Amino acid sequence: MKSFLTLFKNELKLNIRNMNMVIFAVIMPLIVLLILGFLNGIRPAADGVNYTFMEQSFGALCTISICAGGLMGLPLVVSEYRERKILKRFQVTPVRPIKLLAVELSIYIIYCLVSMLTLIPVAMIFWKVTIHGSWLAFLGSWLLTMISTLSIGMMVGGIAKNSRSASVIASLLYFPMLIFSGTTLPFEVMPEGLQRIVIVFPITQGIQLMKATFLGLAVDNAVLPFIVMGTITMLCTGISIKYFRWE
Repeated sequence: MKSFLTLFKNELKLNIRNMNMVIFAVIMPLIVLLILGFLNGIRPAADGVNYTFMEQSFGALCTISICAGGLMGLPLVVSEYRERKILKRFQVTPVRPIKLLAVELSIYIIYCLVSMLTLIPVAMIFWKVTIHGSWLAFLGSWLLTMISTLSIGMMVGGIAKNSRSASVIASLLYFPMLIFSGTTLPFEVMPEGLQRIVIVFPITQGIQLMKATFLGLAVDNAVLPFIVMGTITMLCTGISIKYFRWE
């Protein structure tokens, strides 16, 4: 436990100094919130509904940090460490792959948590955002979305040959998920054919589940998000641990 905490402290300091995740995982979601808030105010999301556009969008806003950390930050850090031979040095220490991955995973969980804890009071104070469903259910869906997305990042970082290949893979995952999962473009306005493709994205399933739990809406197929995100989490975590490359 002591070695984990020491490694965690050092890695967190290095990560914060880099500032990339501070900007993209914490500041950017807040900026998007402010823009949407000033554009939409407290107007209803649609005629005849009892929730506002900001309340409808809150779950999607929470996934911006998840996307940034899980699909861009985590894989690039691990692959860069491999390329700089830092992981090779860990190989001759008691630090095993699962402990190193757990440290990096914990750091990005903190980024996601800080982002959400920043968004909640700002949205509540300035745009009267209130939850119509259950906080427990919403936090559970947020946690599942975050873990499943971070597991993808762990897998990419764990098996990529170098930072260049990790960057390419991360970009191919990050931009489609950010654009087509419902984070920026509402899922409901997409063509039916595109919906059938992006429905397998963990972020897509997560946003649908978070939206329903936050607004207190019924979920058409509540089992599907758990199947999709649970399967992705187990598969990617298993691959990242089994095929982790030190060099």
